[in-house]
Amino acid sequence: ISFGLVHIPIQMYRTTQDNDISFNQLCKDTKERVKYKKYCPNCQKELKSSDIVKGYQYEKDQYVIMTNEEIEELKAEKDRTIHILHFSELSQIDDIYYEKNYYAIPEKHAEKAYELLYEAMKELEVVAIAKTVIHTKETLLALCPEVDGILVKTLFYEDEIAELPKTISHPSINKAEKDMAMQLIQSMMKPYQPEDYHDEFQERLKAAIEQKINGQEVVHGEANRSSTVTPIDLMDALKQSILQNKPKGKARRKNVRH
Repeated sequence: ISFGLVHIPIQMYRTTQDNDISFNQLCKDTKERVKYKKYCPNCQKELKSSDIVKGYQYEKDQYVIMTNEEIEELKAEKDRTIHILHFSELSQIDDIYYEKNYYAIPEKHAEKAYELLYEAMKELEVVAIAKTVIHTKETLLALCPEVDGILVKTLFYEDEIAELPKTISHPSINKAEKDMAMQLIQSMMKPYQPEDYHDEFQERLKAAIEQKINGQEVVHGEANRSSTVTPIDLMDALKQSILQNKPKGKARRKNVRH
């Protein structure tokens, strides 16, 4: 990280991991795994990785070749660092611009400079807007002080954000409807605890795979799903939803007079 004349060597690590079940593509008849070959129709042969180069098409069937070495030589020293451009308030960045997150971990002997930047940003409640080159793209970044350190968030550029595909209509809402919706929201309020949530469909998929491995019949999901949406009165739906979310307390015993 380049912070004025201060340079802080760091390593970046992804904040997420892929836990999804992955499937291989098999031939329907033989159940053999499908293989993809890199093939040149002119040479009529399969290509190795060392036989392939990067080509940019500037006209139909016309390419300019760029080697990895040439691309690396184009990078200036600042392109190899996270160069801080300025600081801003986190609230000034719209959520739509965020792409990926990385942990920024200081290298040995850089801990004090890292901690200084981290503590100063945290105290001022600001984030750093920065740039660096990742692969062949100059990437816009936001360096955000979190609980344990700095989180690097990659940002989309303005011209990468797609326009709203359709105009959203805003019909008038009366006070009773709004009050009822707010009441429903309040009845559903609870603290966000990340550990409370997990991928239930992946669990059912894993169970189905285990059942097939063991030669058992796969148990299907709910059979009472409906593909049609039944129209319902909005206020009635809100009232029913609020009733469903009411805490179920112990029924009080009525006093009976003799």
